[in-house]
Amino acid sequence: MAKKAMDQWQFGDFQTPDNLAKAVVKTLNRNHAIQPDVIIEPSCGKGAFIRAAAAFFIKARLFGFDINADYVAEANASLTGEYGLIKNQVQISQSDFFDMDWETIIKNLPGYILIIGNPPWVTSSELGLLNSTNLPLKSNFQNQRGIAAITGSSNFDISEWMLLRYVDWLSNRQGAVAVLCKYSVARKVMRQIMLNRIHPFSGHIYPIDAKTHFNAAVDACLFVITVDDQHSVCKVYEGLDSYQASSVITERNGFMVKDVAAYERWLHLAGQDMNYIWRSGAKHDCSNVMELEPVGHYLKNGLGEQVDLENDYLYPLLKSSDIGNGRVKLNRRLVLITQHFVGEETSAIAENAPKTWRYLSEHLGYLEKRASSIYKNKPLFSIFGIGYYTFKEWKIAISGLYKKLKFMVVGPINNRPVIFDDTIYFLSFDSKEEAEFIYKLISSDPAREFLESMIFWDEKRPITAEILRRMSLKALAKELALEEQYFYWIQALSTSGEGQLSLGIAEPNSAHIAWQ
Repeated sequence: MAKKAMDQWQFGDFQTPDNLAKAVVKTLNRNHAIQPDVIIEPSCGKGAFIRAAAAFFIKARLFGFDINADYVAEANASLTGEYGLIKNQVQISQSDFFDMDWETIIKNLPGYILIIGNPPWVTSSELGLLNSTNLPLKSNFQNQRGIAAITGSSNFDISEWMLLRYVDWLSNRQGAVAVLCKYSVARKVMRQIMLNRIHPFSGHIYPIDAKTHFNAAVDACLFVITVDDQHSVCKVYEGLDSYQASSVITERNGFMVKDVAAYERWLHLAGQDMNYIWRSGAKHDCSNVMELEPVGHYLKNGLGEQVDLENDYLYPLLKSSDIGNGRVKLNRRLVLITQHFVGEETSAIAENAPKTWRYLSEHLGYLEKRASSIYKNKPLFSIFGIGYYTFKEWKIAISGLYKKLKFMVVGPINNRPVIFDDTIYFLSFDSKEEAEFIYKLISSDPAREFLESMIFWDEKRPITAEILRRMSLKALAKELALEEQYFYWIQALSTSGEGQLSLGIAEPNSAHIAWQ
């Protein structure tokens, strides 16, 4: 990667055009009547926001900071001509955001404070790939629990961390925040504000065209946070030219809701269903070794090597692109599944399938390079995201990456249960009939409307197991007048797992379960 491109990546360096900075300042004044005494831009870059704010808020003192000395020099040099008269009220300095004593700086500034700018558009994991030091000290600031804090869902945008700092700075004083950021970051920050309920803030989201302004393929916005007595909602506008909000997103039961009306209309469908639990697919983090492509009469791995293995530990693999495009009858790849449950000893592979053991042993170096700490101190060739549910023949699957609610019933391929990658979420069943019954429930209009009310399609992974698990299939069956069939399958499920269990419920008429 060229040095310029690497610098842009690790510093999230997307310089704001002057016309966009001016439009932002105009919106702040028009819609929020902001008239600050002090303006701070903690990552001012080449000074677009400094110039726009200086020209519009002529009585305010401005402080700009940036880690890039060349940008600081360019920003200072730009304060000539029409900006010359106000140059004395602007101070731009080189500094590292993560090394500054911001609390002391903010405490010593009087009056109404506006924190403005365009924080870095980069995540902590991306910086880790670059071995960059331009990131905060690691802490689980999102309060992730268990394996989530280890396997990646604790990954965060640097701008998210910075925005939460801004909010803390404005606690117990008058002020506002106005930044350009990813739409998803704005929602995450509002969720933290709403859940903590410590400071009285309201949110305002104005979508912007990131492709036009930054040549970036991401949903972005102007995110405004104002001190307010009503901090339970976040208003969403059509754009920077909008005077009135077009919709409202808010927090319900600990998570953000996109469509409050739809969510509350179907709130009776909410609840955990312990009989049918959404799982994510298998996680191995070594596709070059663990995934193989059938080529004629042999297998080829991701390293281009011809491979000869027993069938014992090979299973048909479907990925997000397969589920998202409805390709569920044939598999393009096979995957090695080395365990039946997490932590199972793998030494039996040597006796049961010696060619497979030899292959894995020869490629142990690749497996040992897996970065995630979940593999540390685990048996050789360990994988995750597996259990009894992995090996059931019938499943309902949905891709977490695709921008649509498309559930697919998936049966065995070549008499082997299908395995999914870890971007797919699924339910598993003992029979096709049971899978088709549950499919009827979750593909119904009430289910779709309830789930849609909680899904933000601009997210990198809009559909998650957490969202899917918020819907009770029992409540859904009651809504659709299918409770009898639901309890029939629960009876069958309990019998298969626990031995005989009689609820006194007869088998439903076949017309109820044999639909297309």
